[in-house]
Amino acid sequence: MRGQARLSPAVHRGGAAALRHVRWLGGGSGAGKSTTARHLAARYGLRTYSTDESMADHVRRCPPQRCPALHAFAAVDRDERWVHRSPEVMLETFGWFRGEAFDLLVEDLLALPADRPVLVEGFRVLPDLVAPLLSGPRQAVWLLPTPRFRRAAFTSRGGLWEIAGRTSDPPRALENLLERDRLFTDLLRGDVARLGLQSLEVDVDRGEQDLEQRVAAALGLRGTGTR
Repeated sequence: MRGQARLSPAVHRGGAAALRHVRWLGGGSGAGKSTTARHLAARYGLRTYSTDESMADHVRRCPPQRCPALHAFAAVDRDERWVHRSPEVMLETFGWFRGEAFDLLVEDLLALPADRPVLVEGFRVLPDLVAPLLSGPRQAVWLLPTPRFRRAAFTSRGGLWEIAGRTSDPPRALENLLERDRLFTDLLRGDVARLGLQSLEVDVDRGEQDLEQRVAAALGLRGTGTR
């Protein structure tokens, strides 16, 4: 997924040097990013930044002329978002997948104290936008869930069903969402490989602790925390 956002002057002034203490954990929906980040933060004494939790604030801070896709998405009802659009159109028109408001995310990071490492997690961590901010490839890794892992995660947590269940046709909305997320994961896989960055496949035959260990190794995390 090639992020289409432009970085603001504040981001350019900060650059990779100011973000050397930041680690990035991106990937497809349902890959275990939030849980992994929470556990690693406890183990290694990291500060976490959830890109999901900042979305509402970033929409407020990003006017329509800067974030047209985000505001267009907010203006239509749930059926138009998830039922009537094809997965391909859903992917193309979702502003977060286009990298809108990413500059605000980086501005938030630059404003945080640099007294300890920060682990940024979420699907908004797009390879093309993160790559220029890295001092080295071990600062970032992307989790790529297999289709069977994605569906198993939906079954156990029900996150997508909460979205689909608010439409007039939940089964169709759910299939659209699952296919959109598969397409997104495939784009991530291609972009990470093209940029020479790190990725980890996530499947049902490997447990949560195994994933944490693989992410910690990929990011070069050392030491012990409270967990």
